[in-house]
Amino acid sequence: MSGPSRRSAPWVVAAALVAAALFAGAATAASGDASTDDPTADGAAPDPTLSVSLAYEFLDARVDQFCDGAGHCLPRSYEGGFFTDLPTWDFTPSFVYDDALVVIAYTARGLPDDIRRAQAVGDTLLFVQENDPIGDGRVRTSYEPHGIRQGRVEITGPGTFTGNQAWVGMALARLFHATGEQKYLDGALQLAQWIQTNTADMVRAPFGYTGGQLENGSSLEWKSTEHNSDLAGFFTQLAELTGDPVWGERAAVASGFVAAMQSADGHVDTGTLLDGSTVNTRPIPLDAQTWSSLATGDPRYDTSLDWTLDNLIATDGPYQGPSISDTDVSKVWFEGSGHLALALRLRDAPGDADRAEALLSSIRLGQRDAANGDGKGIVATSTDGLDSGFGDLYYASLHTGATAWYLLAAAGDNPFQLPAD
Repeated sequence: MSGPSRRSAPWVVAAALVAAALFAGAATAASGDASTDDPTADGAAPDPTLSVSLAYEFLDARVDQFCDGAGHCLPRSYEGGFFTDLPTWDFTPSFVYDDALVVIAYTARGLPDDIRRAQAVGDTLLFVQENDPIGDGRVRTSYEPHGIRQGRVEITGPGTFTGNQAWVGMALARLFHATGEQKYLDGALQLAQWIQTNTADMVRAPFGYTGGQLENGSSLEWKSTEHNSDLAGFFTQLAELTGDPVWGERAAVASGFVAAMQSADGHVDTGTLLDGSTVNTRPIPLDAQTWSSLATGDPRYDTSLDWTLDNLIATDGPYQGPSISDTDVSKVWFEGSGHLALALRLRDAPGDADRAEALLSSIRLGQRDAANGDGKGIVATSTDGLDSGFGDLYYASLHTGATAWYLLAAAGDNPFQLPAD
């Protein structure tokens, strides 16, 4: 993140409790011995299987809440706490990054109702793409679900950020992989072409992709590690689905930019400044570490995961886990706990399985006990007011994106890659 991120919202929060030995590599994985008579009783460890089922129930309710007669549905991203109670208004926008994660989480489990709901959200993403006022293949940052329920497109976040395009593209690629319906691949290719036409920078080294466009059409000239990691995954998926090697070449450009952002001590910097070349060294965000690993599968980023464990771990009351960046490590980011757990599971170095399981166990505890929770969904942060370091604060409210990341981590499903056939 070197400017507005894929989320472009001043709020994302996370909570996770991690055993004391988690980051020393000596934690013992949860054994499932907790009593199943009352898995929510005080002192009993939450049951993993029940926890996953409850998290899907949370997503089901959010998807089903705002649908029109044509079957278009968009789930609100946040609910409760700051977004419902504190300002006396109910904040309902649906962020397409979160929507993409919901789609991918549904394909990870893949039950018939999961695929039905994934298609309902995916079809809505195609609907907003087709009905954009510019109509050049893009999607916007967020939309109003109340508008969707009334059969119309109401844009609440008009920016066109590169990472958002990539995440929606990966969701549509997943749907094409799961269903074989050509419309999803067509939509993904339109997004990819918009990215290539409007953000590719092969002039200012390190080469890569810029941040996208603002509402007025002006270009964001900085380059983001986060966005280029997204594109490394998205373009690789398109290469696999289409057989067109040009997408593999473009994925290599994005991966090359990410590699250029890795510092001498192993961490990955956020991206560049406005000149598109000078490295932006502060703050250092979590997702630049975890997503670089997940999107590329390159072992060079093992050191970025180790750096994360040494530098980005927060403790907030009973909760412990990664924060958003090194700016503020006083609170825990549940969404980040999900993608760190997944990255550790997939790296599978000594101690990683126990570390990942401890992170998942702590998310489950937060699912049960965190403030503003409902016992099903995952709140974004352990407590309100987490400073991202990018000019926004994140709050402890129920979040579809954090819930979806938890489900992907629990399933061991990497959203940057297509499932094996």
